[in-house]
Amino acid sequence: MPSFPRAELQEVVDLWLAANIEAERTGDWRPLADFFVADGSYGWNIGPTDDVMCVGIDEIREIAFGQEMAGLLGWRYPYQRVLIDEVQGEVLGFWKQVATDTDGVEHEVYGLGGSWFGYAGDGKWAWQRDFFDFGHVADLYIRLLKAGKVSAEFSARMAKNAGAGRLPGWYPLGTTPSPLWPPAVAAG
Repeated sequence: MPSFPRAELQEVVDLWLAANIEAERTGDWRPLADFFVADGSYGWNIGPTDDVMCVGIDEIREIAFGQEMAGLLGWRYPYQRVLIDEVQGEVLGFWKQVATDTDGVEHEVYGLGGSWFGYAGDGKWAWQRDFFDFGHVADLYIRLLKAGKVSAEFSARMAKNAGAGRLPGWYPLGTTPSPLWPPAVAAG
């Protein structure tokens, strides 16, 4: 099994959390891709028919942190807890999703959100898997759209996605190029 010094994992977590806060401030999440190894993967489930999987740092940058975060200006993902397993080389972070509408009112997505990371060493993630309540996210999207409380960027994102069918990085359930459940690390 891989084993990493606790201090090393804590340092990358601290850098990751600071980079997330900066992404929230600027609305540009793409720099977070620099935390991944070249052939890393990042995925999540997107409802009853699709999974999203980005393989390689370019897809992670352009799809996970570009396409999928486009228009989410004013959205925050404050981490509530972070658990570090230095023996497995894994990190589990629990976060909230908080949207700010055009009137400055915050709307928290109900439910638990989180990210599960596999560490590769040298300050880089080998993989990340996210989980969140897609139904509650979709409900908030619809409520904000109906109320006219979204930015022009968010409206453009939704209009673009509405007729797009399956977006880049989206796969029918169970067909992603990297498994949604990362393989367990073999003892040895």
